[in-house]
Amino acid sequence: MTHGMRADTPHSEGDRDWRDTATRYALVPLRIFLGVTFVYAGLDKLTDSAFMQDAGAGSIGDMMRGVRDSSAVPALIDLALKNPVGFGYAIAFGELAVGLGALLGLLTRLAALGGALISLSLWLTVSWAADPYYYGNDLPYLMAWIPLVLAGAPLLSVDAALRARRSPAGGYR
Repeated sequence: MTHGMRADTPHSEGDRDWRDTATRYALVPLRIFLGVTFVYAGLDKLTDSAFMQDAGAGSIGDMMRGVRDSSAVPALIDLALKNPVGFGYAIAFGELAVGLGALLGLLTRLAALGGALISLSLWLTVSWAADPYYYGNDLPYLMAWIPLVLAGAPLLSVDAALRARRSPAGGYR
């Protein structure tokens, strides 16, 4: 397109409406993906009897001991190793709470912050040694949570419904 030409066409109003709608709903698929993934991760840990053990194949304790020396923050793992099973339950219930918050759009910014902190801690410990760095799966999750920390869940959420109820006009602000 040359400089100074208008991009508007007879069809641009409909295109703009569609783009505006797509923009408003852009974070919904991300919320669903992260919510389902974190609920699944929490339930997977809670239902895996081998995982919730101090030692043994597939246990949280052995996994943490295995990544301790390659992590960016070994002191964090040392802290968790004081009670690996308790730490495993904390992570699992944290993932469940974060996932449900994201799916429901309930306290979305807080849930997303929790998801970002879980992802950050896992990146700095469990997946830190991934080489190259982008092979580590926790860093993309950390980045995926940031838009939800910033924007929350303005549509299709408990947060939006509560906000609409508090609004004098009963609508979105």
